[in-house]
Amino acid sequence: MRRPQLDPMTVSETAPAVEIRSGSLEVRLAESAAEIDASQALRYRVFYEEMGAEPTPEMARRERDFDRFDEVADHLLVLDHTRGPGPEAVVGTYRLIRRSAAARAGRFYSAAEYDIATMVAYPGEILELGRSCVDVTARSRPAMQLLWRGIAAYVFHHEIDVMFGCASLPGTNPDALAVPLSYLHHHHLAPPALRPRALAQRYVDMCRLPAGAIHPHRQVFPALRAAGARGERAVMLAPFRP
Repeated sequence: MRRPQLDPMTVSETAPAVEIRSGSLEVRLAESAAEIDASQALRYRVFYEEMGAEPTPEMARRERDFDRFDEVADHLLVLDHTRGPGPEAVVGTYRLIRRSAAARAGRFYSAAEYDIATMVAYPGEILELGRSCVDVTARSRPAMQLLWRGIAAYVFHHEIDVMFGCASLPGTNPDALAVPLSYLHHHHLAPPALRPRALAQRYVDMCRLPAGAIHPHRQVFPALRAAGARGERAVMLAPFRP
């Protein structure tokens, strides 16, 4: 059964898509505007204060990371109940956008950087993931595992077939990132029927080294070695924007 249409800033359900507890930690979807606001505040602290992204003047004034996609998305939260009973408990977040939500926004977030026509044409349910972060004081295996368990529960609940989204590497010099970019190009390209492609005005060639010259080591961190597929060519953004 599909979810009823709700106020976009109140994303609770009668039968929750996600509700998992582990000790003092819980993962579930945001249930109020206050919890979404807390996730935006967390994103601001991580992306702008910690990682050095450049906020818009309005973001800086409000100390919130936000855009129009927040109004249609589901916001997956990790809450640490030792920190309080309200929004102050939010220590992790992931933004989830299904096809129906993207239709209300006019497009998926990724479409500003990639041609995702092949993904959109896929006949099954698709899910865009993004805006993920965990508070610096809560970056532990339990919190990260709960986020992924929450995503898995959401995927099964909504019968998601394909997940996709933008990911970032630190820096804006593609040659300094030659090893991980080339590793992804040679080993993790998505099949052509699903492969997104960086928009012409934004793309950066990922194939910077021949396959035989790449020997995975600490530069190619575990996230890159995990199962998954990547689009064709990268997008370089300067200044950094999450």
